[in-house]
Amino acid sequence: MKKKENVTLGEVFRYFIRKIPLNIGTFIFGLLFIYMVISLILYITADHIESYMVTAGPLAQNQTYTALALREETVVSSDASGYITYYARPNTKVSKSGIIYTIGSNPGNIPEEQLTESDYSRIRSSLASFASSYDAGAFHETYTYKYELEGIIQQYAGLSGTGNSAVTLNGETVYTSPADGVVVYSMDGYENLNIEDICMDWFDKENYQFTSLQTSEKISAGDSIYKLVTNESWSILIPITSEQVVQLANRSTIRVKFLKDDATQVGKFTILTDEAGLFYAKITFSNGMIRYANERFLNVELVTNLKSGLKIPLSSIVTKDFFVIPKDFVSYDGENGKAGFNLVTNTDKEGNKSVTFVRATIYQEDEEFYYVDTGTFDDGDVIVKPNSQSTYTLSDKKALEGVFCINKGYAVFRKIIIIEQNDEYCIVETGTDYGISQFDYIVRKGDSVKEDDILYD
Repeated sequence: MKKKENVTLGEVFRYFIRKIPLNIGTFIFGLLFIYMVISLILYITADHIESYMVTAGPLAQNQTYTALALREETVVSSDASGYITYYARPNTKVSKSGIIYTIGSNPGNIPEEQLTESDYSRIRSSLASFASSYDAGAFHETYTYKYELEGIIQQYAGLSGTGNSAVTLNGETVYTSPADGVVVYSMDGYENLNIEDICMDWFDKENYQFTSLQTSEKISAGDSIYKLVTNESWSILIPITSEQVVQLANRSTIRVKFLKDDATQVGKFTILTDEAGLFYAKITFSNGMIRYANERFLNVELVTNLKSGLKIPLSSIVTKDFFVIPKDFVSYDGENGKAGFNLVTNTDKEGNKSVTFVRATIYQEDEEFYYVDTGTFDDGDVIVKPNSQSTYTLSDKKALEGVFCINKGYAVFRKIIIIEQNDEYCIVETGTDYGISQFDYIVRKGDSVKEDDILYD
């Protein structure tokens, strides 16, 4: 048997090289392969710059809370037994002596007048409005709306809902409102709370019990049948921490956003303390009560972060020096009105100066000076005041804060004006000349690049 010979790796490589045909296609492919390998190595070894997309908004999100609503509420009881027919719509205003309900011996005694096409149209509109705002998490409101719809139909069928205290209607006794107010067909036991007795138990939603007062069953004399809110002024209570007390202590008013409908109101702000030493914010409003008349707990947002702008990381901020040039040395191009300065380019033996107009970008100004990019001129350049022989030698510089914008793939300095900041982020003014805009990309670590650097993604 013939003995096998050992084959080296070099021999194998030379074997495959001899098998590769030498032609122009092979040569081009080899160059492309080498180029790809070099590009891959450069990409892997290059310093990659982390970018940050500029967003708009406040420095921090406003905190949200579950607030407890307090109003001047009176639960009204029935004076008689029987079947009740409701005429006042839930969560609507009624005047004193306005008709609220009737009580009769038979259920569903509706007046005989026929509904008009206009009545049907308004009923359909009410149904569409309820459907569009329906919340499966508050299914009990479906029953509330059922009785509201019955009241609407019965009002359109022949009862206006206001007027004098009629004695009977279709054999039913009519009952009217004892005062102006908002009718609510529910109760929860919070109607007679005394603010001086405030405690954390009031905010226990697990043990909270909501009772709808509308019913199609026969009622007895003394049964609670509706609630009347008699004052437009109302308050909300919010548990707060001692740290929040310090933050809010100097406020007399505060803006509140109600998350249910995104409505905002400004209310009077005070801080309360209970017997256990816990703190509560009390915010009192002079209007808007009717929007939430049937709700005890409201999700709200205290609007304390009023300053808004473009949010950027503090690590993005860099400084750049600019020439400061007295304002009276500025000149303007006669053709397009662009700003610039008259640069002395040569002075002959007789002292005659050759002057060239150089257009310049003015990044900022104050009462005395314009801030001009140092790339426009060199240290020691001399400029001439318009219509004068006065000269100014460029040397003084001042720094402006900014960031490096990388929308075009290279670092461009953009000026910023800080409004507010915390330990990590700041917000800057919008609409700044030579500044940044929302959705711009900037370098997250500004000191990691230099202006005009071409960046790898």
